Amino acid sequence: MDGDRAVHVVVLIGALDLRRTSEVRTTIYGALARQDGDVVIDLSEVTSVNLTTLRMLAIANRVAERTGRAVVLRGCSTGVRRLLHLSRLRPLIPVEPDATAFSDVSHPAQ
Repeated sequence: MDGDRAVHVVVLIGALDLRRTSEVRTTIYGALARQDGDVVIDLSEVTSVNLTTLRMLAIANRVAERTGRAVVLRGCSTGVRRLLHLSRLRPLIPVEPDATAFSDVSHPAQ
C-alpha cells in the first residue's frame, strides 16, 4: 500500500461462509467504486472463512490492481493464513504482516 493514498477499511465480523459471500462481495466492490485508494479488509473479528470467500477476495484484488490499487487483508488468523497457503491463493492477495509476530522479539541488553 502506498502511504500517500487513501485507504478504506472494511471490518468484517463473524463467519464468512457461502451465505455471506454475496454480502461481502457487494461491500468490497462498493468500497472500490466509492474510493480511489486501497481497500483494507479487517478480518480480526472473523471466526471462520471459506474458500469461496477467499477466491472472491483474490478476484476483487485483481480488479483493484487494474486501477493501481489493492485489496489487502488485515488481522488474518492462523486458520485464514493456512487456508490461503493451502489453496495457493496467498500470492494473489496482499496480507499485512501480523503485528503480534513482532511483539515477542527480544531486545538486546544495553
